[in-house]
Amino acid sequence: MNLYAKLQQRKDNPLRIGLIGAGKFAAMYLAQVPKTPGVRLVGIADLAPDNARANLARVGWPAELIQKTPITDNWEKLVSNPEVDIVIEATGNPPAAVEHALAAFRNKKHVIMVTVEADCFCGPMLAKKAAEAGVVYSLAYGDQPALICDLVDWARAAGFPVFGPSAAAARIESSKAFAKDLMARHGIPTARFATFRDAAAAERYCRGLGAPLVVKADGLAGGKGVIICPTREAAARALALCFDDRAFGESGLTVVVEELLEGEEVSFFALADGAAVLPLAAAQDHKTIFDGDRGPNTGGMGAYSPAPVFDPAMQERVMAEIVRPVIAAMAKEGAPFAGVLFVGLMITREGPKVIEFNCRFGDPECQAILPRLEGDLLTLLEAVAAGQGLPASVAWSPRASVCVVMTSAGYPGVPQTGRPIAGTTEAAALPHVNVFHAGTAMADGALVTAGGRVLGVQALGADVADAVRTAYAAVERIRFEGAHYRRDIGHHALRRLG
Repeated sequence: MNLYAKLQQRKDNPLRIGLIGAGKFAAMYLAQVPKTPGVRLVGIADLAPDNARANLARVGWPAELIQKTPITDNWEKLVSNPEVDIVIEATGNPPAAVEHALAAFRNKKHVIMVTVEADCFCGPMLAKKAAEAGVVYSLAYGDQPALICDLVDWARAAGFPVFGPSAAAARIESSKAFAKDLMARHGIPTARFATFRDAAAAERYCRGLGAPLVVKADGLAGGKGVIICPTREAAARALALCFDDRAFGESGLTVVVEELLEGEEVSFFALADGAAVLPLAAAQDHKTIFDGDRGPNTGGMGAYSPAPVFDPAMQERVMAEIVRPVIAAMAKEGAPFAGVLFVGLMITREGPKVIEFNCRFGDPECQAILPRLEGDLLTLLEAVAAGQGLPASVAWSPRASVCVVMTSAGYPGVPQTGRPIAGTTEAAALPHVNVFHAGTAMADGALVTAGGRVLGVQALGADVADAVRTAYAAVERIRFEGAHYRRDIGHHALRRLG
């Protein structure tokens, strides 16, 4: 029986949790514990107890609950506490995480591992030790490196239900060459392309294809491996960056060169259980750093959902021409896909074409889409993990959702960090507003910037225009030195809707 099922059965006898690490890796758990029936946090172990208390306050814990929660810098005391049923390991330190998990097993504690790098290197050993101790070992991950490890494979082999694709199926994201070849074999619409491991051959193809074009590093490159080349000279520089400078390491020693598609970009999410597919929803992202879709690409400066360009007829066309065929193709080729499929699309004059696939929830689209979901997301993830089958549809709010990303000065280059942030509490207190933390940290009891994309400020509204107004009203309450954000998130929708 998995931990969620146990939780559902024990509302009168709570699951007792011990948390190791109270920083950003633990934020999802810290925020939910006070709201979750059947859960009691016995204590927290963190090397900086004062910062732990500040983090509890930051994610909305009442002051009286913070005072009641024991916080120690002695993790060994926590894992040996007889009152603790489950240890959540969230330090972000892989060697320490493995040590903590093994100690928990010796003390007959179940473990939820959030420090995913520890699983990548020691997952099979940890699963074996958990089985020997007669306890449950669970994973909580969604980052790129974890997807290409064999975490899902060995966890499923050990009998654990897991939401996420196998390493073989995750190649649809981890190798652009694999994804493009799969689409070519099965007639799934995408840009014209060729794959190369030789710079000279790639340059000859670029001359024949003509500019503008796109050069893509084959493997994972932290969102930086796609280079739009307006000229042949820019394409030559991009190829040199991959092959000569090895800017993307091994990921860039194979490249995909493809035509530049024109149209409107849309991100579409669907759940698959290896055979059946459940459409979720679509969002429209804003990739470039400046208003008017100008400047260098980023990981995303904001998004909105629903996207007017992606109406029900377009969704059905994408399901029929792209999503169902690619899920069927993966199964046919021996790598059935179970998890969330993120389809990056260009809506061209000829119809929808695939730009890329991801096999995880991506931001900022996820922050815009999921607040509109009226059903229980966890139930859907459980159905995929346990192979219980998917419903035909899920309910979505008719309201619009907008997410505006606030970034540090210097982004998408080297961001300025350590700048104090004010106003997040006031912004989050506005009706229908969520403030999602990304590149933030606690320093000396204060919230500071700690990355390029700092915050995602999301709001619901009666329509896109209403959601835009509410989101920007919240953004204006947040202050930090060098803060930057686009002021035109949603402009494609507003133009279409008049």
